[in-house]
Amino acid sequence: MTLHASMEYPRLPIPPAIMVSEAQSFAQYTIRERLPAIIKQAIADNSFSQSALANLQSLAAELPNGAIRPIQADGGPDVAAWSTYVEPFEGNSWLNTPFYFAEAYFYRRILEAISYFQAQPGQAIDPFAIQKHASLATAMAAIRSIAPTTQPSTSPANHGWQPIDLIRFLSLALWGNRVDLSLWSATETSRVRTEVEQDEANILVNHSHLITDYLSQIRSARMDFVVDNGGFELACDLLLVDFLLSTHIAETVHLHLKPYPIFVSDAMIGDVHHTLAVLAADQDEGVRSLAARLQGFIRSDRLSLQDHFFWVAPLPFWEMPSGLKQELAQSNLVFVKGDANYRRLLGDCHWALTTPFEEVVNYFPAPLAALRTIKSEAMTGLRSEQAEQLTRDDPTWLINGQWGIIHFVNKAKTVF
Repeated sequence: MTLHASMEYPRLPIPPAIMVSEAQSFAQYTIRERLPAIIKQAIADNSFSQSALANLQSLAAELPNGAIRPIQADGGPDVAAWSTYVEPFEGNSWLNTPFYFAEAYFYRRILEAISYFQAQPGQAIDPFAIQKHASLATAMAAIRSIAPTTQPSTSPANHGWQPIDLIRFLSLALWGNRVDLSLWSATETSRVRTEVEQDEANILVNHSHLITDYLSQIRSARMDFVVDNGGFELACDLLLVDFLLSTHIAETVHLHLKPYPIFVSDAMIGDVHHTLAVLAADQDEGVRSLAARLQGFIRSDRLSLQDHFFWVAPLPFWEMPSGLKQELAQSNLVFVKGDANYRRLLGDCHWALTTPFEEVVNYFPAPLAALRTIKSEAMTGLRSEQAEQLTRDDPTWLINGQWGIIHFVNKAKTVF
């Protein structure tokens, strides 16, 4: 990807990237253990051709000591871009690469292996579709319990909404991120929780009230969501979107989705349509009404679904292409969802835990709300006493998905 002279970077010196080579790290565990298991599950779930099976088995055998090579000319529109991404690491072992690069490269290699881009239009096999659909089915009881029984008020008084309702939807959107199919089973129910009030103490940085105060001052805004996972998390995101659109806090919402399958459960445009179809056919009237409203917002262009190959690139967000950056700059608020997107906000680097988040993401082109359940080792924004207590009391706090953050940064009025 070509860098532009006008590109902004974090205000602070950028530390080294998290590397797979780091002994006893979550990154190394991922490459050695998690990624081969993901291939094994994809093979079990799908009826791949013999050539695809052989390619996948060969990919699994490369981990972790095989050499990084360019993506083959497989018909994907991003092959040339991947040649650029791979060039600094070509010939290195998987162990000798940055963690985020290795993961993004792995999922692109899966698509190469199954000839994803060579299928007829609309016929490409999502190797993770069965897991995504099972995850949504597992979550339906929880979704019924949180779907509003009536449409959010559109009364002009108090802008037609209560702060406590928005804070609950923010919390649901945060904790929906617990459900991550690259880490846990599609049928695991313990991470699908709806009584979010009891988890407030586990939100290490909680700017919910700052977000609410900010949104109380605007009306008929444009908002954007950089979406993470499908299933329960996407349903929680859609509940928040429904609230924002129904109350006219937002006049339009743009969902930014992945252009191809990655990280097992990450949502594509097709996953949104599948989710809405499942909700529309549900037994619960509140769930059906939610789906009908959202489908109506899509038809009226108040809710748009769009994808971009940057969302699957192994690049930090400060290397966002200028066209996409200009697009997001039009937004009154961009929600950046999930762990992988948060890692990209930080460049997946070794920032000190107490580094001010706003000093890293000063490059971002619009007001930013980052909602993330913590599942990897990149982190900023903590107080020193928090970091010390967490490390002492919960040694796996950075990877166990039990802690979360809701950051809000508005460059017009920096939040500390």
